Amino acid sequence: MADLQDDLYPAGEVGRVDELTEPYPAEAVVVPSEPYQPVSDPDDAPLTRARAVLAAHPVADGYSGLPSALRRLPYYDLDLGESAVDTDVPRLREGQVGAVFWSLHLPEGPGAPRGDDAVTATLDQLDLAKGVVAAHADGLRPARTAGQVTDARNCGRVAVLFGPAPAAALGDSLGVLRSLHTLGLRVLTLTGTSWASAAGLTRFGEEVVREMNRVGMIADLSYASSETVRRVLTVSKAPVLFSRSAARTLRPHPANLTDDLLAAVGEARGLVAVPLTAEQTGPTVRDVADHLDHVRSLAGPECVGLSGTYDTGSAHPQELNDTSCYPRLIAELLRRGWEESEVALLTWGNVQRLLRGADFTARAAQQRRPPSTATITDLDG
Repeated sequence: MADLQDDLYPAGEVGRVDELTEPYPAEAVVVPSEPYQPVSDPDDAPLTRARAVLAAHPVADGYSGLPSALRRLPYYDLDLGESAVDTDVPRLREGQVGAVFWSLHLPEGPGAPRGDDAVTATLDQLDLAKGVVAAHADGLRPARTAGQVTDARNCGRVAVLFGPAPAAALGDSLGVLRSLHTLGLRVLTLTGTSWASAAGLTRFGEEVVREMNRVGMIADLSYASSETVRRVLTVSKAPVLFSRSAARTLRPHPANLTDDLLAAVGEARGLVAVPLTAEQTGPTVRDVADHLDHVRSLAGPECVGLSGTYDTGSAHPQELNDTSCYPRLIAELLRRGWEESEVALLTWGNVQRLLRGADFTARAAQQRRPPSTATITDLDG
């Protein structure tokens, strides 16, 4: 059943797995926007169309900070509803969300965990996230593959994928990378280490990317330096993810991508998940739609997705306050002339392609090479 997708396109067309054997090549400045006009009229025809499209092609949300947000609460019930956070099962269903990536990122700053402490903290985060899903099994289901995501949807559950986690979680060990993947980690953010820094990837960093390809872990490049991004696009044979990046031309923010990088991501068939945050995309629904238009025009309709970035402490655009609000954004895109087929790729199909691409690449790589035993000392000295 997992492979019997009811996507708009067949798996071979949306996933394009036949192409994956080739290598894949300061604060935000607030930009004034036009006066805001609400788009939430319940009798609005585009809103009705949006809900109909999402019923067939629900949202696959590229980034949620819910695990960390729940850690701060003494008690919560996501099945009943939880006003202390932006996300619960009723609002996920109202927003027609079918899958979500749960971030396992660690606190940043001078006191941030490093080395073995980062590994331990990530394992704690992963254990908490698994426990939350298990405790809300009527609404949530863990998933690792495109097929499992679709199975969860067909059973009326929201699929939860674990990750991204920080690169520091590896403790500079490929053995830890493999162990985290076995435990369910699906995405790793390649920033903040000696081997993935502002200077780019080191030789060990390249080996990390190859081993991620071999096990089927997805590389997240949001907040990575342009040098790291370009090298990963060259080294990785699997599609990469930008879990929360928009267009820097429209909004100067360190996680947003320049036009030339957006074009490069399109050539490499990666996925740019545009965040729904006021800081990165702007204060209105129209601002978010502007970024989606821009990314689509440069990277292509198969390389743009959505990243709610809810429960991260970020402010969200008007009328996109929580996970129930996705139909309002989709209605704005339909007003702009997006085809329903393009919306289907944006919300669901492109994440499915990303997951299929990672799994296809892993199966091929495992036939060519054994697990890497390289160490950072071996390669970086």
